[in-house]
Amino acid sequence: MAVSGAPSGTDGGPSLPALPDPATEAVIASGLLEELSYAFGGPFHLLLPDAFDANLRALHDALADAGVDGFVYFAKKANKAAVWVERAVAGGAGVDVASVGELREALGHGMRGENLVVTGPAKDALLLRLAVQQGALIALDTLDELDALVTTVLSGHVRPGRILLRCLPASQPHSRFGMTEAELATAVNRCVQAGEAIRMEGFSFHLSGYAIQPRADLAGRLVEACLKARVLGLEANRISIGGGLAVRYTDADSWRDFLGAQNSGHYHAGKAYNSGDFYPYYSRVADADALRALLATRPEGYDRTVAQLFDDSGIVLLLEPGRALLDKAGASVFRIQGAKNRDGYQLLTVDGTSLSLSEQWFNSEYLPEPRLLSTGAVAPVGIYPAAVGAATCLESDMLTWRKIPFPRRPRVGDLLVYPNTAGYQMDSNESSFHDLPLPPKVVVDHTDRRRPRWRLDRHFV
Repeated sequence: MAVSGAPSGTDGGPSLPALPDPATEAVIASGLLEELSYAFGGPFHLLLPDAFDANLRALHDALADAGVDGFVYFAKKANKAAVWVERAVAGGAGVDVASVGELREALGHGMRGENLVVTGPAKDALLLRLAVQQGALIALDTLDELDALVTTVLSGHVRPGRILLRCLPASQPHSRFGMTEAELATAVNRCVQAGEAIRMEGFSFHLSGYAIQPRADLAGRLVEACLKARVLGLEANRISIGGGLAVRYTDADSWRDFLGAQNSGHYHAGKAYNSGDFYPYYSRVADADALRALLATRPEGYDRTVAQLFDDSGIVLLLEPGRALLDKAGASVFRIQGAKNRDGYQLLTVDGTSLSLSEQWFNSEYLPEPRLLSTGAVAPVGIYPAAVGAATCLESDMLTWRKIPFPRRPRVGDLLVYPNTAGYQMDSNESSFHDLPLPPKVVVDHTDRRRPRWRLDRHFV
């Protein structure tokens, strides 16, 4: 099977190549994808757990190098596969869950209850009770949740509730999450009044976007809040900074050139996107380096870095990355089952839907370009723009509206391999629309061997 990436700098429209990944390349070169596509008879997702392990180690190293006591939770919403929980257990990480289903999945795949953090707004009574029973840390979003938790503990004869109080960031006052300054003050007092029913272990926040300085500023302010809470007799020795570690999908030049060139003429049906509609597929500081940068930043008004503030105060830094742990940890594979010629480009139909490539459902587009794996005789080299549609009856169901400048002519039977899709792309919106089966997830390791080893993921649902 011949392999082709989209050429850069062509006159067939702007190109955005993904950063090379040796593990994915090794799987492609092994011929395994063609065999799996034949076996499953439809699209499937490829999971590369060794990448998850490497990303987790890099975060642990960043914390250790900065002298910060920290703990990493995998944000389960980023991908439902069980293998990530299994690898989190093995790697000394926890899991961030936001539903009873996610909590059960995490426990069922070996995660200890005390290594879970339960997030999300307005948690129902069952989730709160299970979280308390399992000794999980609970990030409370409202005063009502705090009251409900105290009631749960007092009426259920269970262990004390371990909680963080979630802060509404002053820089994002319209967020629907977190408590205001006044609400936090009330919550702290109620924690004192709750006595042994509650273990108030600190505060949490989540900021949209990937800017470093606002996170450092808020972390610094919450260190002060912890110190004040300790004066009142509360434990207050943890702060969760949420996720927000950027991932780099492409290089700086490609990203700059793409944003400068793209316009509605480059998309099927003249669809238009503004630059701000896209995920920032290039960030100067990304992954574990983003954590290192945060730890080395001085919050506004402080003469010490975030790392020094946490270390001096004896506060444990918690973080809940999803995408950053899944960087280069998977790909999604579709087979072309139809091709039409339009004015200057092809309109392809693949054997799946955009529900398995979620970015479209955020009114955006997943830009890193798929690899074309040609079957049979190698097609002539050239520039062959093509958009990619789904096998459904919906006009809007497009995996890629952009006319990707493929270097060979895509043909029925060829495979398209969308790279680096494990983080938030694969399954957050999947359904069996049209009674199409959900794409299976295939765990692949030993990619350094001539024949990588594979198995199906063990997700319960």
